[in-house]
Amino acid sequence: MHIDWSTLALQTVNALVLVWLLARFLFRPVAEIVAARQKAAQALLADAEASRRAAQAEHDAAREETARLAASHDAALRAAEAGAEAHKATLLMQARAEAAQLRVQAESEIERERAARSRDIEDDAVRLAVEIAGRLLDRMPPEVRVQSFISGTAQALAKLPPETRDEFGAQGSPLALAAPRELSDAERQACEAAFSAALGRDVTLRVQADPTLIAGLELTGAHAAVRNHLRHDLDVIRETLLERGGVRG
Repeated sequence: MHIDWSTLALQTVNALVLVWLLARFLFRPVAEIVAARQKAAQALLADAEASRRAAQAEHDAAREETARLAASHDAALRAAEAGAEAHKATLLMQARAEAAQLRVQAESEIERERAARSRDIEDDAVRLAVEIAGRLLDRMPPEVRVQSFISGTAQALAKLPPETRDEFGAQGSPLALAAPRELSDAERQACEAAFSAALGRDVTLRVQADPTLIAGLELTGAHAAVRNHLRHDLDVIRETLLERGGVRG
């Protein structure tokens, strides 16, 4: 086989020139274009990754905010429920307290009404008893209504303090005497004698009839009185019965 070295050398030179031309005007621009494309692709990928991460961060933040809002909502509901329960308990306690107070007031009012009715009944019973006693005593003989009380009235007058006795019939003025009826001359004289002895000086009487005394006598001075009659005794009995029955006070 014969090799044409000149032809081979020429072809080799042509091949080297072609390679150089390709490398100069084809491979380098292509490589640069490829590199630029790769760089752009990497930038896009980086942007995409950044966008993904930002979106993920926003998603996580939104999820956290949602969880926070849900927790806050639950806490607000629990607080509202607790406040409602506390308010309900307060209202219930107030209602019970008011009901208890109203019950106490009602019981007190009932007790007052019951006591008032009891007092009225006892008072009426005492008044009736005193009235019956007064009517029975009113049947006494006329002479007994005066004569039986002269000595007792004189004794009560004598027991008064000296300065009080001096007020009765002072300076010779008539002694005021109330009787259940007009006195006879003998009764007047008996009264004057008994009262003169009690006072230690002569006295005259100014008699006034008072049927409400029922029986007995009443002497009246400037600042004192001697009551020795059945009306006074009945009044004392009535007051005593009322006090013992718990009506007074």
